[in-house]
Amino acid sequence: MACRPLLPSSNVLLLIHIFLSFKNLTSHSQKVSLGLYYESLCPYSANFIINYLPKLFETDLISIVDLNLVPWGNAKLRGNDTFDCQHGPSECLLNTVEACAIDAWPDLSEHFPFINCVETLVYEHKYPEWESCFDKLNLDSKPISDCYSSGYGKELELQYAAETNSLQPSHEYVPWVVVDGEPLYEDYENFVSYICKAYKGTAVLKGCSSVSLKTIQRGKAKPIHSDCYETTMVALAARITSAITSWMQQMNMVASV
Repeated sequence: MACRPLLPSSNVLLLIHIFLSFKNLTSHSQKVSLGLYYESLCPYSANFIINYLPKLFETDLISIVDLNLVPWGNAKLRGNDTFDCQHGPSECLLNTVEACAIDAWPDLSEHFPFINCVETLVYEHKYPEWESCFDKLNLDSKPISDCYSSGYGKELELQYAAETNSLQPSHEYVPWVVVDGEPLYEDYENFVSYICKAYKGTAVLKGCSSVSLKTIQRGKAKPIHSDCYETTMVALAARITSAITSWMQQMNMVASV
């Protein structure tokens, strides 16, 4: 199967801004927690971030989800607060950069487009160009460079290490996707179904109208990957544009009533 075009980061940014404006319509107590434990240079992780997570923004799902990104993955702690990353020093760098982005720009509408941009370059084997994402998204690079050079980024990574290592059950590979504390194991690509099942609110969600839930196959998880391999990419731009247009038309109809 041929690879299709990636969703441009600028479109992801627009999409997030549109739907986050309605995010507060759902109370915090009704929201479903979605945790993604990943590492920056694993193509599995990059694939999930750029081709699956945007499903949250296609309809109204983001209004019921608290998304928590944890860039640590299969890194290993060593002595004296040092650590090694599965894919080497470049992965440690980008894990820390993405941790700094989450801290510097806690708003999902800012840090997710940046991470999406970086992971797109990872998927395209262009990750040394990650700094180009600042210009693409009109972001100031200083908060990230200050975070990294000061050593604060390392502290953030150690916090993410503690969070990852405290998972119960322990993570076995990346991406490790958790919905309301329950890992999805090898069914992580079907995460939307689990979000819809976990949601206890009363709102009727368009994003949950056509999903089906698969059973989590505990005990049959994929083995830890010593190396990550690539999967075929999925085109999202046309589908998301159509969803935005349809959804905004519905909002305009409601506003005119």
